[in-house]
Amino acid sequence: MLEQVFARHNGECMQSPQSTADFIAQLIAEIRPPKAHQVDVAVKSIQALCYLLNTNPEKARQLRQAILSLLCEHKPISLFLVARHSAFSGFFTEMRRRLSHKFLPEAIDRSYLIDLFALFFAKQSDEVWVLAVPDEVWEQLIITIRFEDADKASTEPCRQNLLEATQVLSYRIAALGLEPEFLRNHPDLELHDSPFVTQHVELAKFLAATSSNTRNGMAEHTDVTSDTEDAADIKHILVMLDQCNTIINKIRRNSTQTGTSIQLTLLLQRMSQQIERLDTLLDIIHHLNAGRAANVEVVQLFKALVYSECHKNDLSEHWQENVELMALRVTENASRTGEHYITENRSDYFALMRSAMGAGVIVAVMAMLKILLAKQHFAPLTEAILFSLNYGLGFILIHILHFTVATKQPAMTAAAIAASIDASDGKSKEMDQLVAMIACTMRSQAAAIFGNVVLAIPVAMLIAWGVFHFGGQHFISPEKAQHLLADIDPANSGALFYAAIAGVCLFFSGLIAGYHDNLAIYNKIPQRLRALNWLQKLLGVARLDRVATYVENNLGALAGNFYFGCLLGGMTAIGVLFGLPFDIRHITFSSAFVGFSAVGLNFMLSWQAVAYAALALVLIGLVNLTVSFSLALYVAMKSRKVRFKQWRLLLRNLGSRLNNHPGEFIFPPKVSPNTLPDKPH
Repeated sequence: MLEQVFARHNGECMQSPQSTADFIAQLIAEIRPPKAHQVDVAVKSIQALCYLLNTNPEKARQLRQAILSLLCEHKPISLFLVARHSAFSGFFTEMRRRLSHKFLPEAIDRSYLIDLFALFFAKQSDEVWVLAVPDEVWEQLIITIRFEDADKASTEPCRQNLLEATQVLSYRIAALGLEPEFLRNHPDLELHDSPFVTQHVELAKFLAATSSNTRNGMAEHTDVTSDTEDAADIKHILVMLDQCNTIINKIRRNSTQTGTSIQLTLLLQRMSQQIERLDTLLDIIHHLNAGRAANVEVVQLFKALVYSECHKNDLSEHWQENVELMALRVTENASRTGEHYITENRSDYFALMRSAMGAGVIVAVMAMLKILLAKQHFAPLTEAILFSLNYGLGFILIHILHFTVATKQPAMTAAAIAASIDASDGKSKEMDQLVAMIACTMRSQAAAIFGNVVLAIPVAMLIAWGVFHFGGQHFISPEKAQHLLADIDPANSGALFYAAIAGVCLFFSGLIAGYHDNLAIYNKIPQRLRALNWLQKLLGVARLDRVATYVENNLGALAGNFYFGCLLGGMTAIGVLFGLPFDIRHITFSSAFVGFSAVGLNFMLSWQAVAYAALALVLIGLVNLTVSFSLALYVAMKSRKVRFKQWRLLLRNLGSRLNNHPGEFIFPPKVSPNTLPDKPH
């Protein structure tokens, strides 16, 4: 079949640029395996092509001329500039572009090699086998094509295109290094010589020298002095590029303290990609100037270009790459907050329980207001807004009073556990610390749940009894009480599914809290508040400073609590609007509703009904916690790029600790163990 491809495109038809592109496309189609994972088939096809080219120099010349024709006549510079499909556009602009091109691909302009590349590797799965084929196999193919036999008239335009591509990349890197967003995060660049600008100055000198050497005929032979000077010039440029990478990495590290944004993340990603590509092209040019083969570098460039082509419309990768640093910053904030929810000694344990009891009282009042609002039978949108305000303002009040809602813990503690897993490498001491932290988390969670429920139910009963005693009628009718009990029935209603929805809302509230903490730091909101003259006159400098400090430390928590309330209050309205089975079941609110129902039924409940309601509450709480904790732990570990391979060892150590010291998972020991990991400052 390979011979037939060469035969079809032999002779004068090879003079046509379109025929040349079709020839390369058909050749790649012959190499492409039936299934992307069949790498052995691709390797054998490439080896067969190598054998054919070795035994038939004419076919090698034919393929060589076709490739050089593409590199010279089809505007290849734009292809060389593609660095992992990065584009000079914003995050959401690029998302819209990729989404639209998935359904309606862009038109092909055959005068550009980057568009022809889309024809050569038309299948999205092509990157699988291209990257899986060993570099040595691709290098062997390059050797058998024998580019060294080509005349200078064919290769010199390719070399000039490479030089122009490096110049354009250098311009872009220098421009990105002067972006206001970048200078804001590294102001030293304005005080000293910027390596982003210096690298372009050095590259311009190198290109001028290379052009002069070419005009003087020095490119036709390998002069030792010229090679040494060329290597020194390129080495100086690479030093500047290393300094650029150092600054980029420093800004990324500092983002844990100074915050970040999607715009900055996209900018840093784009700069890293452009620097990496410029580095690769300079290596290729250096080898060519020295008269040496650049097979290794060419193969790396080829694989990078194929990957870029196959992922140019990949939405998930674009989202993951650009939100990764933001997610890390968000989970870092959640991690620091989560440490306050992990108790190590009995005093902290009982303090957390008392805090949870206070939240139970407020939740019972919020549940009462929710029932009162539901009795008014407002329009669905009005009702959703009122429910959201009730929940949101109630959760803000809980935070202001330093109370604790049990289900808010998992989204926070998961990030703290992920930080511990990130620091653990499976050694026994670190594994013991991790197990101890998980035990502390579980007993802290148990204490918070107990504190919420133990007061939410009696306070709800007290409210219902007070209404009946002073008003002469029940707060809720027996029918409403039966309906509330039926709503938490795990077997005959969607209570557990609705509990999972509440768990997702809890997870999102944790992300929202971390995002707003990042927002406060990155946008310097406290400092901007202190600079408001009218607010200084209204509050005074000292009081304004306290307000700004409170906003700095609590903006995320306030936003997370409010939006969590909005999510809970609006979920039912979303279900009504779209005709979907959407609702929420939250353990603390469900406990309060059980208390109202008990009084509404005059406590005429059998012990079986009481036990079943208790079981329902346990299951709802378990689903709330499991869903929110699992999602938060997954995001926290992904953002840190944690690949924990010691799950079996961790589970075995957990089982051993549970068997030997079961009480530690419920109640803290008298003496706080010194096995917990150090908390970051």
